Amino acid sequence: MDSIWTQTAVFPSFPALEGDLRADAAIVGGGLTGILTAWLLRQAGADVVVLEADRVGGGQTAGTTAKLTAQHGLKYSQLLETLGNEAASQYARANLTAVDHLRQLIRQQDIDCDWRDCTSFLYASDAPGPLHREYDACRALGMDVFLTRNTELSFPCEALGLRRQACFHPLKLLSALSQGLRVCEHTRVLEADGHILRTARGTVTAESILFTCHFPFVNVPGYFFIRQHQERSYVLALEGILPLEHYYLGTGGSAFSLRSSGKYLLLGGGGHRTGEHPEAGRYELLRQTARRYWPDCHVAAAWSAQDCVPMDGVPYIGRLSRRHPNWFVATGFQKWGMSSSMAAAEILSSLVRGVPLSADAAVFDPRRFPVRASARQLASDTAHAVSGLTRRFLEPARVSAEAIPPGHGGIVDLDGKKVGVYRDEAGELFAVSIACPHMGCQLAWNPDEKSWDCPCHGSRFDFLGQLLDGPAQADL
Repeated sequence: MDSIWTQTAVFPSFPALEGDLRADAAIVGGGLTGILTAWLLRQAGADVVVLEADRVGGGQTAGTTAKLTAQHGLKYSQLLETLGNEAASQYARANLTAVDHLRQLIRQQDIDCDWRDCTSFLYASDAPGPLHREYDACRALGMDVFLTRNTELSFPCEALGLRRQACFHPLKLLSALSQGLRVCEHTRVLEADGHILRTARGTVTAESILFTCHFPFVNVPGYFFIRQHQERSYVLALEGILPLEHYYLGTGGSAFSLRSSGKYLLLGGGGHRTGEHPEAGRYELLRQTARRYWPDCHVAAAWSAQDCVPMDGVPYIGRLSRRHPNWFVATGFQKWGMSSSMAAAEILSSLVRGVPLSADAAVFDPRRFPVRASARQLASDTAHAVSGLTRRFLEPARVSAEAIPPGHGGIVDLDGKKVGVYRDEAGELFAVSIACPHMGCQLAWNPDEKSWDCPCHGSRFDFLGQLLDGPAQADL
């Protein structure tokens, strides 16, 4: 399902790679991070090429709600507890700076991307204790936050505000920045080896290799398949509602995200770990919420997004490993890709150019491994991976293909083999392998998206077995 960004942005098209190229820097991934990084490097005089598997902005950037803020949920109370004052301060300053620098870039370049300055709010309808702890943490870090019960929302709540944040149209920004860049669309990178990137259409040789492709497909070095997992969330674009001046994110487990964009109100929520979605109803949950608060509204669009969640709650941005000093990475943005993309672009472009980094970049170092902050999530992610791998061999299919009704999918016994099947509304059956080509985990059916999702590392495939999201690099 297309987002309102995809429906309302006009993009230039770029040719696929044909043959072999050379460049100073090769960027894998044409989302906001990759294009911002390429733009900054090109401004500095570097010869850059961007390799995009599909279309520029066609991945996770198209699914964002595009809230540009340094207020990342209940982040700072968490970071103070797990990583300490220095790391929390670095994270806060880096994201506040990213908001300001992206604002400056857009104004200096006079980019029309529906930019709107506003206040970012976290809200709690009940149990405001976590919100108060977050307020104390933000104040301790010098952030200009405030508490209020006076909001635009149609239900009573307490809210924690952070001024001078913003929202915008992410694909209009990408369209403007990509003008004049050397981009190869429909060019999936299959292998990285030293200074060479290999694709089905040719190779690119570059002094610096940058992985900005959401979830790096390179397993070693980096080991990101151990150090992060993926989560999905869902969005409705609603019409017939008075616009909100600011934007809001709930702090409870069933709370929602709200922001306006033109005539639309974007209502988000229903998140879950990718591959753990046995029952349909995420979009319906949002529809019921919309009907409860705005009975006369109309659903104009519905879509979903996917986010990488790092073990310690901080993105991995910087030099990928000591073994490959010319490889750089940006991943693990959680749900905060707008400020993280700008922070990443400035860090990566500085590293490629050999420019000294801000001291605040240290918190994002991909080579870190803070045991205390990561132990619990590492144990959880490892358990999911082991379960996904063993389930394929030890858990038998419980039903036959004939038991799958039209419009549904599931894992069945088909001619003595354990496979995934989807039956369309006309009754035709589509069968695929349920082994993820990334590392062999058993896939799970996502009934809301009609896709096969990996619970281990988040790769996704449509019901025909075609790759939707990595780190997998091949179809089923």
